[in-house]
Amino acid sequence: MGKYDITSGKIPHARKVLVYGPEGVGKSTFASKFPDPLFIDTEGSTRNLNVRRMPNPTSWLMLLDEVATVAQEKSCKTLIIDTLDWAERMCSWDLCQSKGWQGIEDAGYGKGYTYLAERFGQLLNRLEDVIQVGINVVVTAHAKITKFEQPDEMGTYDRWELKLEKKTAPMAKEWADMILFANYQTIVIKNKDGKSKGQGGQKRVMYTTHTATWDAKNRDNLPDKLDFDFNQIAHLFSDSVISKRETTQPVEKDPLPYEETKPIDIRDGMDQEPPQIVDPEDLPKEIYQGPEYQGIPQALIDLMRPKMVKEDMVRKAVAARGYFPEDMPVKDYPIDFINGVLIGAWDQVYQMIKDQQPLPF
Repeated sequence: MGKYDITSGKIPHARKVLVYGPEGVGKSTFASKFPDPLFIDTEGSTRNLNVRRMPNPTSWLMLLDEVATVAQEKSCKTLIIDTLDWAERMCSWDLCQSKGWQGIEDAGYGKGYTYLAERFGQLLNRLEDVIQVGINVVVTAHAKITKFEQPDEMGTYDRWELKLEKKTAPMAKEWADMILFANYQTIVIKNKDGKSKGQGGQKRVMYTTHTATWDAKNRDNLPDKLDFDFNQIAHLFSDSVISKRETTQPVEKDPLPYEETKPIDIRDGMDQEPPQIVDPEDLPKEIYQGPEYQGIPQALIDLMRPKMVKEDMVRKAVAARGYFPEDMPVKDYPIDFINGVLIGAWDQVYQMIKDQQPLPF
């Protein structure tokens, strides 16, 4: 017996699948065919599907918390983020609110997209935790056509790409084990003059390997093109893949730094507290329907409710810091304060509420 055990053969594992294509091609329906799916619907695209779904996230922090909760509860065999580009929008909005920017370009040339990539990496880290407990992850995304020019060739050509920003798109592609590009099949016909013409058809197909005109990949020797039907890849998602779900625990990861040059950030350490697991039936729905909650942004209520934080608890914590008097209703707080602090730094705010300490800002 050597110093290290040597194993051989294929290792069953959960899979990371990225499915992208033009709007309306059927990405959500395709994703719903994966084993025991659970959707986090960021844009409302599953309204007409009979599927299980978590509450639509109304903030970036809520999205991260929902993903972390799935890793802890092991409540499905496949977690689906539908869609990744709308999740990126949440991330960008959250970044701008926390930095006080009107838009991501306010950071200066290229800097905003670097900050966005760092923050977007938190979602990929959380999804990796889901994979570690044996749950498949499927993310869907829209596609866009861009003009592409090879530096060593003449002319340009159209290329299908992920509808993500320039630094987050490569991260998503590297994260995925399998990238499937779905599209309507184009048929090339020749007229009487011998000229070729593309004609769109109704048949939907998925491409599994990379070409000059789209990104795709797989590690299972799939044919280059298949019908856009889950049955074509169902054999890759047998129950044996998730056999370790009951024994494998999530891997703790440190959050990526938001700004390395800044020694203290209001959001540093926001991931240190694990999410609180609460049965939805046990949540006191009625208390969040009172008059004091009318006018509070839904994104804040969605963060308060799972933690059972009441409006007066928020007022007491805010008043302890001296920003607003304790008798000032939360709904009357400036919207920038609610978005940038109460929502933007919720994990830290919640910790201060529990400890009855001043807010960290």
